Amino acid sequence: MRLTRRNALGLAGSAASALVAGAAIASAEGVREGALDVLPGPFTNTRESLKSYVVPEWFADAKFGIWSHWGPQSAVGEGDWYARRMYIEGEAQYDYHVKRFGPQSKVGYKDLIPLFTANRWDPEHLMDLYAKAGAKYFFSMGVHHDNFDLWNSKHQPRWNAVASGPHKDIVGLWAAAARRRGLRFGVSEHLSNSFDWFAPAHLADTKGKYAGIPYDGSDPNFSDLYHDYRALPPEFARTAKDMGRVAPDSWKLNYFKRIKDLVDQHQPDLLYTDGEIPFEEYGLGTVAEIYNAAGLNFRNQSEGVYFSKSRTDAASGICILDRERGVSSEISPTPWQTDTCIGHWHYKRNQVYKTPKKVIDLLVDIVSKNGNLLLNFPLPASGELDRDEMQVLQGITEWMAVNGEGIYATRPWKINGEGPAMRIVVDPNSRFNESAQPDLGPQDIRFTAKGRMLYVFVQGWPQGEVTIRALGTEGGQSTPRASDVRMLGRNEGLEFLQDKDGLHVRLSEQKPATADIGIALRVNLA
Repeated sequence: MRLTRRNALGLAGSAASALVAGAAIASAEGVREGALDVLPGPFTNTRESLKSYVVPEWFADAKFGIWSHWGPQSAVGEGDWYARRMYIEGEAQYDYHVKRFGPQSKVGYKDLIPLFTANRWDPEHLMDLYAKAGAKYFFSMGVHHDNFDLWNSKHQPRWNAVASGPHKDIVGLWAAAARRRGLRFGVSEHLSNSFDWFAPAHLADTKGKYAGIPYDGSDPNFSDLYHDYRALPPEFARTAKDMGRVAPDSWKLNYFKRIKDLVDQHQPDLLYTDGEIPFEEYGLGTVAEIYNAAGLNFRNQSEGVYFSKSRTDAASGICILDRERGVSSEISPTPWQTDTCIGHWHYKRNQVYKTPKKVIDLLVDIVSKNGNLLLNFPLPASGELDRDEMQVLQGITEWMAVNGEGIYATRPWKINGEGPAMRIVVDPNSRFNESAQPDLGPQDIRFTAKGRMLYVFVQGWPQGEVTIRALGTEGGQSTPRASDVRMLGRNEGLEFLQDKDGLHVRLSEQKPATADIGIALRVNLA
């Protein structure tokens, strides 16, 4: 039985200061260890407590999730980080904004939020499509760096999706749709960087007719969106780093309260943070919150999952490593995740998307190395997938319907693959290294395993015969004899010969409909 927080409630009736721009800033009393209002449970906001965490089996089995990285910035249709870059002279989005909306001192980001209408958004229909495509978990964005909460937020009462914009609880409606279809539900939070990320909104043009006129971010009437810098050194707005986390304790506490509110309201199974665990005890509090809220399995282990992009965080065993637009060169002993997008993270008009072939190449390679793939389909203001996105989704759906057996609930084999692409070693320490992963073809093979069944993915149609060299009788893998070989999607057994050079499998002359993306063979090992 999975003991959820809801069930449990039904049954059970260091002082810290912040440094800003190199200067010490007076702040409220820091959080003492254990002083945060973390949901009671086996975990607290300390690393020592969180070391007892064990990755749940359901996540290791799931392999594929879909993400809706969707919010007010998507409504403009000009891609990632619009709310920041629209205030930076020289950026394309700055120029676009001036041309379409006017100067940032008159029309700021706050004025664009009504464009986020979601007027054609049908989460039930979209979730049907995502479940059919093979997603086993679904992510809603909870809050981006733009400080706009996508749920009925208690601690951001004016700038949330119920109070403004679409006037809908985006997170809540996504969650209900996912759970009705048996998908695990996750939320992403990008909030911890917001205090620094929004700094350009506090500046002004340096040239032209509006030079020196402050942008709307410096207006104290809107500090609940753009943050209040009045107590900070004047140079902070000019020097703050885009992904910085330099902030007063009051902001860190607000961060914790908002993410706690998100978790408590919507009970997600997974929580993603954009970076390493932030603000130490505050961030550790959110980790403990998700683990305690997600409930326990029959082994008395949390069913929750938390992602950090820090290898140090993940190596300590307290969470799962997430590689943004990243791949690995080797099999990991523990599950991990790549999060990527078919295009821009936020919707961009006329974007050229990844092909279904590229998505499946990534998926198969990642799964062969003990990873999961979380794939974003960006939505426009309306909340409706565009025609090109539907074609990508359809291609994934058709391939997964045939080959999903070799993906779900599998584990890595002795080696992850063979073929020419294996000669290209991708630096696992480089960030955003997805583009270094070569396109895969019929000579590229990847392996997954399930008991004594080995799944052999051939990433293209090899015409007539395929040889799996790792299955040679004199190879280095001490491979047992193959007793049966079949292609997924076809019921008939295939002719094969296993000798010192490999397992030679004769394929049908009839090419499967999805073979150009890749095929999978199920090999029963004696």
